[in-house]
Amino acid sequence: MSTETHIPVLRLGEEYRSLDTVKLEAVSNSSVFTHTANPGLIRRDLLDIERSRAALDAVPADTLAGYCEEAAELFMNEELPVGDCKQGPQEYIESLSALTKLPHTLVRMNMGKIHAAMSQIRTVIGGLTRNLPLELFDRGLSSLDDLEVNYYPVTDALGVSLPSNAPAVNSLWLPAPVLKIPVLLKPGREDPFTPLRIVQALIAAGFPREAFGFYPTTHEGGDTILMCCGRGIAFGSDATVRKYAGFPSIQVHGTGRSKVLLGDDYSGKWAEHTQTLVESIAANGGRSCINTSAILVPSGREELADAVARKLAAIEPLPRDHEEALLCGFSNTDWAGSINDLIDEHLKVEGAEDVTARYRSGPRLVEMHGQTYLRPTLISCADPGHPLANTEFMFPFASVSEVPQERMLNEIGETLVVSAWTENPGWIRKLMNSPDIERLNIGPFPT
Repeated sequence: MSTETHIPVLRLGEEYRSLDTVKLEAVSNSSVFTHTANPGLIRRDLLDIERSRAALDAVPADTLAGYCEEAAELFMNEELPVGDCKQGPQEYIESLSALTKLPHTLVRMNMGKIHAAMSQIRTVIGGLTRNLPLELFDRGLSSLDDLEVNYYPVTDALGVSLPSNAPAVNSLWLPAPVLKIPVLLKPGREDPFTPLRIVQALIAAGFPREAFGFYPTTHEGGDTILMCCGRGIAFGSDATVRKYAGFPSIQVHGTGRSKVLLGDDYSGKWAEHTQTLVESIAANGGRSCINTSAILVPSGREELADAVARKLAAIEPLPRDHEEALLCGFSNTDWAGSINDLIDEHLKVEGAEDVTARYRSGPRLVEMHGQTYLRPTLISCADPGHPLANTEFMFPFASVSEVPQERMLNEIGETLVVSAWTENPGWIRKLMNSPDIERLNIGPFPT
């Protein structure tokens, strides 16, 4: 018998059911509806944000950190409210998998990352604040090494526009309520469940309800959240980055174009780390901005590309509930087809080969297990300027290009993560000084 699951708006702690709803894909014979908040409703709620701040200010930060640690266990193990229903961890896994096409294995992995961030929130905040005492956020003033340290918040609220492809990115907003900053969340269309489950876990652990806004909304509503809160975090494509580039209060997590750079001293050493390259490309179904999208080598491009492609091609689509499933289906099948066509079109440009095509058992675009998949793809590019040489897609996709070590830093462009495989002190210094690299790993580590 078919039922309905309604996911209401959470207006700073108060559930609200809108006349405007969006029907999502059915989950376990239950139609899922998200209730949509319009921009005017969001702006109206922000007029009352001081009440949210006051509710958090009434609780010591150390207590809030304890609540977050307790919430980690609730998030991971307990039934939590979703509208009028309760959702246990297995139901959460199945529901999120049905909407996002993430296999159960990857949903569990993302759950583990969120649990780690929540349970280790004191360590996270210590890293962000260089171990300032939590009491500083209660009093605004604290003694540290015979110095008086003053703290004041630069915003009354944090607005976050979330994606659907990577549940664990919810970890990024978790420090805010512990530091007594209310959060307003716009969930991704296909993932309303993760941010709501975290919020309900935090409330069940003791956080004041007023600290949280949960607003399924339109693009205009998302803009309202980001621009009307004093600080914002947004996730999206290059177009999203450009859209918010003029707003320094909004931190944008766009295309990562993360890379592995092999130094001259690793030219003959990479073979024992081939699996590390495969992991960098394929982890989390290739959906993260920290997945490797390009490998630059000083020599031996064809040999490396062949070895990595052989292992990537062995990763086959499996049913979402299979215990070894690694690939994600596409919830938008037209999008998968467009990506596949774009890759094939660019392969017509001289100097590029789909090396995985030598080894995979069928076409790149495939219908299997009731879903649409793109099989892992590795492109060998003779020219680092080829259209496929620095491109990122939402599946395990990467290129291999041959570039002299001394030219690599001039070729990479803005890069979220670089894993530089080298022990050369001089080159390491240049890597550390590069303005194009946001996060740097030195040695044979995955991005």
